[in-house]
Amino acid sequence: MARGSIVSAQSRTTSTLLSTLVARLSLSSVKCRIPFTRSQYLPSIRLFCKCSHAHAVEYLTDMTKYREAFSRRMAMAGLKPHHRIALGVSGGPDSMALCVLTAGWKTGGFNQNGEAGEFIDGLLAITVDHGLREESKEEANIVSHRVSDMGIRCEIVRCDWLDGRPKQGHLQEAARDMRYRLFQKVCIQHQIGVLLIAHHADDQAELFILRLSRNSGVLGLAGMAFSSQIFSSYAYSCHEDLKNHSILLVRPLLDFSKDDMYKICQGGNRDWVEDPTNRSPLFVRNRIRMSLGDLSSCSFKSELQAVISACRRTRSYVEHVCSNLINEAVTVMDQGYAVIDLEILNPSKIEDIFLSKFLALVLQFICQRQRPVRGSTSKLLLHYIRTFPCKTSLTAAGCYLCPTPGSRGTKALVCSSIDGPLPSKLELFQIHSDGEQRHCVPDVEQILEDAKSYSNHLIQDASDKLLLSMISDSVLTEAKRFNMLSESTYKNILLLQREEIKRFKLDSEVTSDSQLMHAVECVGTYPSIPLQPGQVCYFMNRFFVTWKLIKENGSRAFPREVHNDGGLGEDSWNEYCSSCLVGDEMVAELRHMIESDWLYLAKLSKGLSSGNLPLEREFIDEKTGQKVEKTNLCADYGRLSAKRAILSLKSIPVAARRSLPVLVSSHGQLLSIPVS
Repeated sequence: MARGSIVSAQSRTTSTLLSTLVARLSLSSVKCRIPFTRSQYLPSIRLFCKCSHAHAVEYLTDMTKYREAFSRRMAMAGLKPHHRIALGVSGGPDSMALCVLTAGWKTGGFNQNGEAGEFIDGLLAITVDHGLREESKEEANIVSHRVSDMGIRCEIVRCDWLDGRPKQGHLQEAARDMRYRLFQKVCIQHQIGVLLIAHHADDQAELFILRLSRNSGVLGLAGMAFSSQIFSSYAYSCHEDLKNHSILLVRPLLDFSKDDMYKICQGGNRDWVEDPTNRSPLFVRNRIRMSLGDLSSCSFKSELQAVISACRRTRSYVEHVCSNLINEAVTVMDQGYAVIDLEILNPSKIEDIFLSKFLALVLQFICQRQRPVRGSTSKLLLHYIRTFPCKTSLTAAGCYLCPTPGSRGTKALVCSSIDGPLPSKLELFQIHSDGEQRHCVPDVEQILEDAKSYSNHLIQDASDKLLLSMISDSVLTEAKRFNMLSESTYKNILLLQREEIKRFKLDSEVTSDSQLMHAVECVGTYPSIPLQPGQVCYFMNRFFVTWKLIKENGSRAFPREVHNDGGLGEDSWNEYCSSCLVGDEMVAELRHMIESDWLYLAKLSKGLSSGNLPLEREFIDEKTGQKVEKTNLCADYGRLSAKRAILSLKSIPVAARRSLPVLVSSHGQLLSIPVS
């Protein structure tokens, strides 16, 4: 069997709870990584607004409190002015306000205007030209000039829609997905580990109503996280260590209102862009924004924000509890599956909200899908995990759960299901070598560690006022009982919820046919892909697989049995086996392991002919210069390789084997399996 591949189990999850449990897997064989939706798009011209000097003077005194509040938020994220930071900048009031505050924080209030063409060190603005309107290129250039005038270096990146312009109903979210991909790419290219986004309190309020209408529980109603990790779809090799570097995404303006954004721009004497499409009722977020604008009383806003804050505190507490449970009861194996110790977990004693989140985190990590686990699936998982001892198997949320062999039902095995939804495409790319060290993003772990001391106060005791309900209506009822909501605010929120539910049902009826056309493909067999030496592939959303041919002498690989063969030079052994097993074209295919692979290994290990291995070949002995016939040379090599492969696979539960990547020839013959 061919040898020489490396596989790393990687994580794309935005949660950091499992960050210390990410497994890396090394394989000795030939080896080898999310889209969104909405309605009709209306072409329109963006309005470029300029604030007056009078307004700037009016709000000048307010800038001190904004800068102090911003500095506190940056400290909570573990960030210091010397860190290399990127900003997502569209040119609107939100992102321009972010530029004003970040530039002031970075420089301590000095040299914010880019005098003499100087840029602030370690600060980069990223402007994305989506290319969906004719004027978008010109607008991006205008935004770039405005940001540069603030002393912030700006890079414009343009979307390349390989599959054509996003279709109706998918425009906004497809653009968002593309935007974040480009953000990550630019950050990695510039060795930047932190990305700031200008989401604010009004965005949280819109998301709260949106998720309330979709019957989200308290964890969903908590909205966007203050900070999270996002993982690139590309691997980078630094000092021969294959890594999928994460970017720390921080939203430092979540405590600021939309009005604050305008005031900060005016206080910094900065222009901004107004996009008329943000007022189009065709988009759900716009409808909710306009409905919230009709309820603009200070009491309504403050009470709504109080409920959102309570939801966020609850989520922090739940994640804290789940983190402890994961550290105590979960073991993530090198081969990409997890084992849950049910005796340590004691699920019958854990409340639904904690156990549901715990299971969601584990399953999302294993299958590398970030879709929420809720509804009937969540209930099914709760029932399964609380049945002790574990005796049956279950396929749910892209994972396969079963009793761990030999545990007598005291442990549950969780592995990726090969019948789960597949990614829209498989990515193939080259490893970046040590000669491209500039692409290696600084580690964000130290920043995360520094943030812990500031986030401890968010971790509440069970005695605090936490909204521990998994049903949206119950969250509002609890908030009212805790006097967070007045009767009028409570009724207005319910009214907004009912209105959006009606609109959602109408939209669902209109787009149901379109959604069927874009349904996620589920198949029982993972598609194979060709792989050449030096290439890397992201496989089953779980493994980075690298093919590196290792010329290893047979006597070192199999010291006992091969030693007796004698009479064959090392170069001859290597040349013969790599040629006949992989083929002269040096191309193999990658797929998941299937039952016939195991049968093939069993047959090969017994010395039976595979039908593809040549039985004889003539070589020139380098020492004597004479011709030497070596009978069954490759059959011997294959037999010994198969024995070692079987021995390695026996340590992996059968259920987990099915999701392992294997290398096969163009005819489907097994060439390599992962070994640790």
